[in-house]
This record gives sequence, structure tokens and C-alpha cells, in this order.
Amino acid sequence: MSWLEIGSLDDIPRLGARVVRTPQGDIAVFRTLDDQVFALRDACPHKGGPLSQGIVHGHRVTCPLHNWKIELASGAAVAPDEGCAGHYPARVENGRVSLNLAPETANA
Repeated sequence: MSWLEIGSLDDIPRLGARVVRTPQGDIAVFRTLDDQVFALRDACPHKGGPLSQGIVHGHRVTCPLHNWKIELASGAAVAPDEGCAGHYPARVENGRVSLNLAPETANA
């Protein structure tokens, strides 16, 4: 597995996100209140809304367009909504955040 270092954990605000631009498309990298880091394709499975601009709460993000809730750990929409944003492996080592650009979940 090949990891791409994207910066410091402190570069991502708690309950916030930053966007990493890749040739495959934008990836939203989220930081939760408990300092866990998750990465999703930056497009809601509903209408493609920018998840990076959504509200992070717990381990979910709410899409800013139509209020769909997406699980940060998997990219899956919360029922009754259906779909998946696509999840990327993320890790924090020594305060540095890295991503693997191979999605773990196929896009819906």
C-alpha cells in the first residue's frame, strides 16, 4: 500500500475538513473532535454536493446541499438514504496525515 503524506494533523481543524486534489478527483479529509481522521471522495452520493463543506458531527458529515448524513468511516449514506461516497484509507503518524489513494469502497 502506497501512502501520500498530505500535511500535519493541525492543518485540519477539529470538526472540519480540507480538500486534497488528485488526478482521480478531490478527496475530503475530515478531522473529528476526538482527532480521528477520515477521507472520502468529496462528492455526496446524492447529487454530488461538496462533503468538505458539510457539518461534521460525531463520526458523520452532513452534506451542505440536501442534508444527507454520510458515515465518515465508510462513506455510506445513513438510512433511509442510500449510496456511498467512496472511502480512502487515512492514518496519522507522529502528527502527520497520510492517505492511500486507492478507494476502499466502490463509488455508488
